Amino acid sequence: MTSQSNDARAWIRPLSECSLALLAHVGGKNARLGELTRAAFPVPAGFAVATDVYAALLDQHARHALDRLLTRVVVDDLASLTSTSHAIRRLIESVEIPRAFEVAIADAYARLSDDCGVADLPVAVRSSATAECLAHSSFAGQQETYLWVRGADNVLARIRQCWSSLFTPQALSYRQKVSFPHENALIGVGIQKMVDARTAGVLFTLNPANGDRSKIVIEANWGLGESVVTGEATPDRYVIDKVTLEVSERHLASKHFEYAIDREKDRVRRVSIPAEKRRIACLDTDEIIALARIAKRIEQHFGVPQDIEWAIDRDRSRPDDLVILQSRPETVWHKRKSPQIMEIQPSAIGYVLHGITRKVQPPPMPKT
Repeated sequence: MTSQSNDARAWIRPLSECSLALLAHVGGKNARLGELTRAAFPVPAGFAVATDVYAALLDQHARHALDRLLTRVVVDDLASLTSTSHAIRRLIESVEIPRAFEVAIADAYARLSDDCGVADLPVAVRSSATAECLAHSSFAGQQETYLWVRGADNVLARIRQCWSSLFTPQALSYRQKVSFPHENALIGVGIQKMVDARTAGVLFTLNPANGDRSKIVIEANWGLGESVVTGEATPDRYVIDKVTLEVSERHLASKHFEYAIDREKDRVRRVSIPAEKRRIACLDTDEIIALARIAKRIEQHFGVPQDIEWAIDRDRSRPDDLVILQSRPETVWHKRKSPQIMEIQPSAIGYVLHGITRKVQPPPMPKT
């Protein structure tokens, strides 16, 4: 086996082998999912493509061209910034991936498919940047995620797009704003078994509207969590006492649409929610309490308040249908010495999304 083949296989590892100690090599999202997997939390199976693959690709084929393009970044000129972003993304997506890496990624995908008993397993391909979990900045959500990806060739194409999403206009502008050198930004990619969610959303192990650490706040919608994560939907909202696990508030929204998997057409679609289902709670009390319990354990594991993405898997039965898709430190309140009372936002996720881009890219989805 060649040296490059050895490197390729060493730089692709199961999530169960990832940890915070490897954050520089696998990125923040993969590192934290690895921690959760190793601690026996319910995380979908998957593997990580290391940041080293992206770095090696640039060094071998595109570093000088990228550096030249980065000198053109002018954050105060939106047209110029967008044009430069497009040029950089085209450059990265056009670079040929060495055959050894293509084979290693395809082999890892085939093993994951075999382990899950599904040929060409549908997966989520998620960006995992090294800057996502920096304590002083909010880099999370600036790169892209692709849902319901099938086949090794499509997985490879989406990996390229994840790499290039390190240079969206939002990411370029934010790094410049916080004086984070572009050349220090590295990105890994996580490939995980796709979860067909009946209900999904986000939760915080404090109240993100006022910093109250005695509360857990859950926001939920029918279908995949992207409608909640991106702030597109007005979700149901539940407030839970962290000690007693009593549900102290229930706010049921009128939920008009969801993202759902169309298995016949093999894609994700945005679909209307039937009128009779819109005002129905998409979580029952047992599910709310189960989410709160696991959220407390995750916060204890990492030692700081968490921002967690979760789903209820329609292909599994209770109590094994709750899965954790991501967990990261809450970035607004947890470093403040004491909470400050402020105007409560209509939606907790709306507050956290203020000033932060959470860009998720499912496949093209016609509206119904």
